[in-house]
Amino acid sequence: MRTTYIILFMIGLVILWLIWMYNSLIRKRNRVDEAWSDIEVQLKRRYDLIPNVMETVKGYASHEQGVFQKVTEARTQAMGAKNAHEQAAAENVLSNTLKTLFAVAENYPDLKANANFLDLQRELADTENKIQSARRFFNSTILDYNSYIQSFPTNIMASVFGFGKKEFFDLEDNHPAQEPVKVSF
Repeated sequence: MRTTYIILFMIGLVILWLIWMYNSLIRKRNRVDEAWSDIEVQLKRRYDLIPNVMETVKGYASHEQGVFQKVTEARTQAMGAKNAHEQAAAENVLSNTLKTLFAVAENYPDLKANANFLDLQRELADTENKIQSARRFFNSTILDYNSYIQSFPTNIMASVFGFGKKEFFDLEDNHPAQEPVKVSF
């Protein structure tokens, strides 16, 4: 009789441990989803600012139609991305086209002095910083999640319940932001 109680107690402990492990997996997956949501909020803010910047620049540089078309296409592509990998690729393209847009703006001194343009440029720069921060948080959350689901014995539970590895939100290998900044005096 005593052996039966010990066996039942051990089975109960194993069940409690499995429940705790499953709940931990759920918490970590939800944390990843929350981190992705933070990125999406900042990206939406960026997408909302871009048309305002383009309209301001168009007023001064209406003959730069090719640049405006590229920015619009890149924005549309980024807004339609389905997963983190597609989103990262689309955001890299959008960042490059925005740099082109701001390079065009450099050719128009009146535009560079326009208070509305300067405010929009500051807001966009602030948004870029927030996106970078959200991306770092997302990637650290992904690292924590992936490490957890790949560690023994959690990896067994993760595979049984379909918890898969998540992708980081990375820049492309040849992205200009990964190159050293050139400073000249």
